[in-house]
Amino acid sequence: MKKLVMFAVFVIGTAAMVNAQTTPAQTTASKEVKATKPNKKEHKKAKADKKAETNAVKPEAAKVQK
Repeated sequence: MKKLVMFAVFVIGTAAMVNAQTTPAQTTASKEVKATKPNKKEHKKAKADKKAETNAVKPEAAKVQK
């Protein structure tokens, strides 16, 4: 009989814990922000420009050293 009472308490307690709502439900949905993909063409162009700038500076530095 004691086991039957303990089982009933266990079942009722478990059901109460499962159905308990701890935080209020959120009514407004938040917007998802899409991540932008990096533009490969712009990256390559910027990299080429930077390389051209460093190459342009090197001959001037060589002239100054002479």
